[in-house]
Amino acid sequence: MVEAKLELARVVGATDVVNAAEVDPVEAVRELTGGGTGFSFEALGRWETTEQAFRMLRPGGVATVIGMVPDGQMVEIEAAELLNEKTLQGSNMGSNRFRIDMPNYVDLYLEGRLKLDEITARHIGLGDIDEAFAEMQTGGFGRSVVVFG
Repeated sequence: MVEAKLELARVVGATDVVNAAEVDPVEAVRELTGGGTGFSFEALGRWETTEQAFRMLRPGGVATVIGMVPDGQMVEIEAAELLNEKTLQGSNMGSNRFRIDMPNYVDLYLEGRLKLDEITARHIGLGDIDEAFAEMQTGGFGRSVVVFG
């Protein structure tokens, strides 16, 4: 919904982007994919985007929630869609295998294939963490990295 973030998505490899402030994201994805996507990922931690991630699936598709939806929030899906073998699942810390995955991520970064510098807005000290959290919650551009020392 923020043009700068859509451009950042392109920089790090997105082939298509959808501005949900301008169009219905579910319909836009269904159109782009010819009927629905096989995989979707919810990363904002909102019930609305979780439901959208599920609704944009093709039959047999999988929506994975990686955002932290607040405790007590409910997500509604149309039960009949389960007959299309669609899956809604969660993920804890990317379901990673730290000892195996982390060295691979480091290699990808060093090879220039994992674009971490491009999504880092700034480096901050621990004293600036409250400001960084406030910026993150308002949808500020990029993310801050806390530097100790």
